[in-house]
Amino acid sequence: MQSKPSRWRSDPYEVAAGRALAQGLGVSPVVGAILARRGLGELEEARRFLAAGESHDPLTLPGVPAACELILRHVERGSVIAVFGDYDVDGVCSTAMLLRTLRALGADPVWELPSRFDEGYGLSEGAIARLAGRGVALLVTVDCGITAVEPLAAARAAGLEVIVTDHHRPGDTLPDCTVVHPALGEYGCPELCASGVVLKLSEALYAAAGRDGAEAGEDADLAALATVCDLVPLRGENRRIVRAGLVELGRTRKPGLRALMEVGGVAPAELSEHSLGFRLGPRINAAGRMQRADAALELLLTGDPARASEVARELDFLNRDRQEAETRILFAAEAAAAAQAHQAAIVVAGEGWHPGVVGIVASRLVERWRRPCVVIALDAAGEPAAAEDRARSRTGRGSGRSISAYDLHAGLAACSEHLTRFGGHRMAAGVELDADKVEPFRRALAAHAAAALSPDDLILIERVDAVVPGGELGLELADDLERLRPFGMGNPQPTLLVPAARFERVTAMGDEKEHSRFTLVTAGGARSRGVAFRSPPKDLAPARERAHDIALRLEKNRWNGTVEPRVLLRALCATEPGEIEALGEDRPFWGELRALLEPEPAAAAGAAAAGVVEDRRREGFAGVAGDLFSSGESVLVAVADVPRRKAGLEAVVAGLSDGPMPVVSWASLAAHPELAGGFAHIVALDPPAGGIADPLLNATARAHLAWGPAEAEFALAAYRAALDLRPQLTAVYRALRELPTDAPDGGAEAAFEAALRGSGRYPRPASVCARLLEVLTELGLIELDLDTPSCRILEAVRSDLELSPTYRASREQLDATERALGPELPQALPAAATG
Repeated sequence: MQSKPSRWRSDPYEVAAGRALAQGLGVSPVVGAILARRGLGELEEARRFLAAGESHDPLTLPGVPAACELILRHVERGSVIAVFGDYDVDGVCSTAMLLRTLRALGADPVWELPSRFDEGYGLSEGAIARLAGRGVALLVTVDCGITAVEPLAAARAAGLEVIVTDHHRPGDTLPDCTVVHPALGEYGCPELCASGVVLKLSEALYAAAGRDGAEAGEDADLAALATVCDLVPLRGENRRIVRAGLVELGRTRKPGLRALMEVGGVAPAELSEHSLGFRLGPRINAAGRMQRADAALELLLTGDPARASEVARELDFLNRDRQEAETRILFAAEAAAAAQAHQAAIVVAGEGWHPGVVGIVASRLVERWRRPCVVIALDAAGEPAAAEDRARSRTGRGSGRSISAYDLHAGLAACSEHLTRFGGHRMAAGVELDADKVEPFRRALAAHAAAALSPDDLILIERVDAVVPGGELGLELADDLERLRPFGMGNPQPTLLVPAARFERVTAMGDEKEHSRFTLVTAGGARSRGVAFRSPPKDLAPARERAHDIALRLEKNRWNGTVEPRVLLRALCATEPGEIEALGEDRPFWGELRALLEPEPAAAAGAAAAGVVEDRRREGFAGVAGDLFSSGESVLVAVADVPRRKAGLEAVVAGLSDGPMPVVSWASLAAHPELAGGFAHIVALDPPAGGIADPLLNATARAHLAWGPAEAEFALAAYRAALDLRPQLTAVYRALRELPTDAPDGGAEAAFEAALRGSGRYPRPASVCARLLEVLTELGLIELDLDTPSCRILEAVRSDLELSPTYRASREQLDATERALGPELPQALPAAATG
């Protein structure tokens, strides 16, 4: 679970577009809403996205034609070709892919990977000298080189021909050589990672050599692994690479990948992008983080299963070392960070911290403290006599991570006087500095962040893709969400929000009880099982005590041969109370009463145009209303009795609305249809008196039936209170007879109103009072003067209520309402499914 959550936000979307997508694609309206929110509102565009089949001609990738010609010329000559890569997953995979392609074409290439701890990222002049000394005639860089203008100039001066294949942001000056880069021209997917670039280059090389370009697809497994781990956006061609690569990985013949899956506990049949990012990728990265990446490259290239198993176990051990180092450093960094919790940015440093894991630790600190964090590993450099000399002789190398509201690179630039070197981008960066500069750098960065950030910026805002009723959290929706895969950067796994929900049956799990199991219970009564990783039961306690808007992800959980839906907790956001705006309830009592008893002749109204009616009964009102309010479109909530609904709506649901939540009673809407003007949606919390066939449901272009058995029961009680006149006639007639005849000025009118409305917590509305007065007048029991207003009790014999047309009409209306709502009542419905 994300730490310290308190708010959620969602982007608006066009509800009609979302519903059209759902219908056209055969998916849940929830998935339709997600697609619409993510900018895929057109049916064909969304269809292409789900198909994930986009592929572009490799010859349109800038630099590929020239690179193919140069590479094949050197292959034909038998030249020494060198591939220079990088030490992360993308760098290792792209190096392996190009080496495999060159070997398949008849070359015998050599390779080199940089060391994180020696020369660092990218090409150096030392690397150029080594390659030249090995007799290299053609140098091809992968995942680096686009900014290495000076080292590559040295390579050209040394007589090497050079091809740069890269995907990082170019500098102001490009290297003076052939450059293959997806963002330098009009290529259809400018967001390829380095392995994606090599995959397309390989397709073109095979074709240019007179072979089938599809042969490059054998390395789609490596390209998929790198595409996920390098966090490039999973849009366009990247989606096809990952989806096709997962299929290829499931049947791969590469001994190294099969051994890696074995040590990572990944069954080929259960591969997913999550497996790539959290099982396989970290083990490859561990080599470059903890030692050198050479072992990882050997694993991907070896054809010997025994050697592959040996190297995979070595990487697994390195990954455990990385985890242990991360845990150890995180423990110390957390203690140091606690003292800076009042600062807008946190900088911690420690001697003996492994520089290969400080970036991971910085990410953990950002999750915990919700502010930019920099973690620095300090070197030890002997023991000079003076402490001041010792501090000056040491250096530090660190990594920083940020929050979306703060530009970390700009912050480092503002503090650059304290740094030896820095680089990166808005969200992540690296620094080098002398040990004696750590403290002034800490103060400077905290001051810069304090000036740039507001207190609200330090509060986690959970981005929500769809607001859903709890009853939707079943296997059918989980299956539909699977169609959005692969998930990753640019296409994250959807976060759903269930409003006004609670936890029950919270228990600890895990060896150290650091995780939790729970049952999610929604306001509508639906239940779902779920887990919260890295959140012990105490963290979930607030949602056991009171309702929360709960952000989660829905997945299919496979266990012991069974498949069931399971929710994964993302964040707890306290349910915000709000206010309602009661439409039609603020009319003066006597003005409304006169309008009801002396109506003006109304022009004949045509039948309301039939709108779209969505039957979402028993899904849960909070989820249905939350979906619509989060869309940004205008929504009117209709209930049977506004005063009795007011407190509950304001406590649980009104906070979902941007501003006071508009609410109207069905009775007010029937009397004043204009109240629905300007609203795109009407949400029926309670059924109207006519049930699902009531014409009032056509008051807006789209109506949503959101009631359940309990709401039907509430509504019927309200309609009985309004239409079952016999007991109320007795009470009102008695009160009218007891009115004082000598009330002071103004007192008579107030006493008359009190006699009509009663003294209870919820006074009778004018509509009910009008019916009662009509019955008493029709039976000759009173004489009403609306001008005064007053009434005179007439001496009359006891009358039969059936003689009153108004009484008979009210009774008939009540009979019709009971027939319409009878099937909706709790005893008439089967037991609700829990989903």
